[in-house]
Amino acid sequence: MDVNSVSSVNHQLTIRPVRADDYEQVAAFTRNTWEERDSSDYIPHVFHDWIADDGDQKRTVVADAGEEIAGICQAVMLSSHEAWAQGMRVNPAFRGEGVSSALNEALFVWASEQGATVCRNMVFSWNAAGLGGSRSVGFEPITEFRWAHPTPEQDPDQDPEPEASTVTGAPFAISSELRVESDPAVAWSYWTDSAAREHLGGLALDLDESWALSELTRANLSRAADETSVFAVVGDEVRGMAYRTRTYERENDDGKTELFAEYGVGAWDDLAAARSLFAAISADAADVQADRTRVLIPETVQYVSDAAWLRAGISDEPDFVLGADLSAHRF
Repeated sequence: MDVNSVSSVNHQLTIRPVRADDYEQVAAFTRNTWEERDSSDYIPHVFHDWIADDGDQKRTVVADAGEEIAGICQAVMLSSHEAWAQGMRVNPAFRGEGVSSALNEALFVWASEQGATVCRNMVFSWNAAGLGGSRSVGFEPITEFRWAHPTPEQDPDQDPEPEASTVTGAPFAISSELRVESDPAVAWSYWTDSAAREHLGGLALDLDESWALSELTRANLSRAADETSVFAVVGDEVRGMAYRTRTYERENDDGKTELFAEYGVGAWDDLAAARSLFAAISADAADVQADRTRVLIPETVQYVSDAAWLRAGISDEPDFVLGADLSAHRF
């Protein structure tokens, strides 16, 4: 992408690709981004990886004010027509000067040049500034989701009394009238007509880019079946599905490194199907020796209350996904 010069309220900004020597300035204003929530920002930890990965599929840009870096953001191509924007951070000294607008516009142009017709992002539901900023630069609401966190558990038993186990919150078990298959075609057949797909706009966690959602395709599920795991809950008909995207390590609050197993979406028709699906996920996570899990589920009363009833462990708050139409940038 070309270097662009834009004027903010009080500064002349140069929007340019990030450089290695920007690290100290970027780390300084991003390190305490979520300080009020007692949470650290990931940007300083991934900065050097971002630079190494920049190319035709990823682009990281900064707003250079001369003596200071005013902001940073990255766009990633998830497919031939889908871009994902992430890591939007503005130096507190430059807030209110249109920095995010300039950064987003540069990334919209870059993404459209790569063939993207849509650019999406994710904003924590509690991040009012991020939500307002996203809307102001052209992102529109798409969907919302929440995380479920079933505990890894080896070898769930076939459950002869599914209702009793559901009410008491006993360990997950595959209901006696159901079975769990690993056929991606069966999982796909459920997904195409599911309430989860409708609510999520066809989106689920991307297989390659962490913390990103893209359109879930039949090819994605076939790939997951080969590389990770796919689940289809089947009785008289298919009643649920899920797939694993990745495993990754994260340090907990005590400084201990934990292994997470992450699942791109969990979808089901009813409590029995949900219990069976969580049982399969729980066993799969144990098989890969994960300490914890996270499963993306639609943010609806049914899905969240089902997970709560089953004591699957749900996150405190949902996350929002927004999208910007890039058609105007393609001409």
